[in-house]
Amino acid sequence: MFNMAVPWWELVIRSIAVYVFLIIILRISGKRQIGQLAPFDLVLLLILSNAVQNSMSGGDNSLVGGLLIAAVLVGVNFVVGYATYRNKKLEELIEGRPQIIIHNGKLYEDVMAKCQLTHHELDAALRQAGCESVSGVRSAILENNGTISVIAMQK
Repeated sequence: MFNMAVPWWELVIRSIAVYVFLIIILRISGKRQIGQLAPFDLVLLLILSNAVQNSMSGGDNSLVGGLLIAAVLVGVNFVVGYATYRNKKLEELIEGRPQIIIHNGKLYEDVMAKCQLTHHELDAALRQAGCESVSGVRSAILENNGTISVIAMQK
């Protein structure tokens, strides 16, 4: 339970490598994956966590090894959060930029395609904001967290 099968420093390096890899993969997959989880997205995340577990632990099933991996992941997450708070270029690299989907009633289909956003998802966000159609929207923005912010035109 307390005897580690792998040196502590190897667990630290493995944990950091897996964290960085997953950040890159999730960043490449787009904002929609993070903010609007469909059932298959949730299944993917659960399978990912199981798939990378062994690569972090290196076969070490000790309590100390598991606690060390958890502490490293929380620490790396804190450092990344702090670094993105302090450095706006790093924040843009890791979190991306909000994307304008609609501006003054004009829908940008190319942005929707790039963000893999469906018309059904956009329509749901418009309904939630009380807008009946694209023409009644001053702006709709796909935020970094995957949500869609909608500002209706003034009546």
